[in-house]
Amino acid sequence: MSTLIRKIIHIDMDAFFASVEQRDYPELRGKPLAVGGDGKRGVVAAASYEARKYGVYSAMSSKIALQKCPQLIFVRPRFEVYREVSWQIREIFAEYTDLIEPLSLDEAYLDVTHNKKGLPSATLLAREIKQKIKSKTQLTASAGVSFNKFLAKIASNFQKPDGLFTITPTQAEAFIKKLPIQKFHGIGKVTAKKMYGLGIYTGDDLRRFSKQDLIKNFGKAGGFYYQIAQGLDTRPVNPHRIRKSFGAERTFAEDLYEEEEMKAALQKITEKLSPQLLDKNIQGKTLTLKIKYADFKQITRSHTSTQKLQTQEDLEKIYLPLLKGIFPLQQGVRLLGLQISNLSDENDASQKGKQPGVQLQLPF
Repeated sequence: MSTLIRKIIHIDMDAFFASVEQRDYPELRGKPLAVGGDGKRGVVAAASYEARKYGVYSAMSSKIALQKCPQLIFVRPRFEVYREVSWQIREIFAEYTDLIEPLSLDEAYLDVTHNKKGLPSATLLAREIKQKIKSKTQLTASAGVSFNKFLAKIASNFQKPDGLFTITPTQAEAFIKKLPIQKFHGIGKVTAKKMYGLGIYTGDDLRRFSKQDLIKNFGKAGGFYYQIAQGLDTRPVNPHRIRKSFGAERTFAEDLYEEEEMKAALQKITEKLSPQLLDKNIQGKTLTLKIKYADFKQITRSHTSTQKLQTQEDLEKIYLPLLKGIFPLQQGVRLLGLQISNLSDENDASQKGKQPGVQLQLPF
């Protein structure tokens, strides 16, 4: 009996925001560029590959980025343009499959097991999609092709920029064994450091640990690490994926010290967050207050309500006691944020019981 298999493509645009800016403004091409604010509290939203050579990456403070690359050019983000380009790319995806799971403006999973072109090779499909994206947007994308989401995402990052890499079922085990543990999607710096302490440096090292041992050392996530070490990932490409959380945050030009100042700041954040929830008819039960201090130390405080939260008034009833709990302050606050999770919406029921599509093994 033939093995059942899926064909998944992960498309990841190369330095998306920065590449759009370099496309639209030729004078920026070939230069180290950061999208974001250049003020003392600014943060890099995206960095061009020229900037990355100096160690500049997204989520880095602008101050540190300039220290690494004094000639760095900052441009303000144009999210309306990025969204427009993202929709152009999404239209290309739709020519090949309806099973599209966007992860952000610049990346998505595609299940092309039963593709609209009727082609058996996912690698050839990925190459064609990359070419169409380049032709329509003048931007490059990297593609990863494999039989599950985990390996497809790993593959898309393997030959960036403008890469195309395929991991077939027969190649998966050898590939995973050689893969450095810090390259595993889902294993961050903190977890990787803990794994080093256990003698885990590669996928081969990880495969030597039993599921029970990994759960003992890493909790529930240990079960996931065990699965991906074996190359197992049964998650379907879900075009109706429900967001797990919504949030908004604000970094201040000057540190805040007074409770009333912080209340006012949080009120402005809820004015941004609540309309999104109402517009999408989404409610949540858990509200998390995020605080980042002047020394960049970050803490969170959460509360889960028995009632569903959606309006500004709902959120205020939760965040005010959480805020009060951080006083007295030891230092100023540079950032405040709110995140609502434990979400529910009208689509919840329709997503239950769906199974990933599979088909007889075909060439990659």
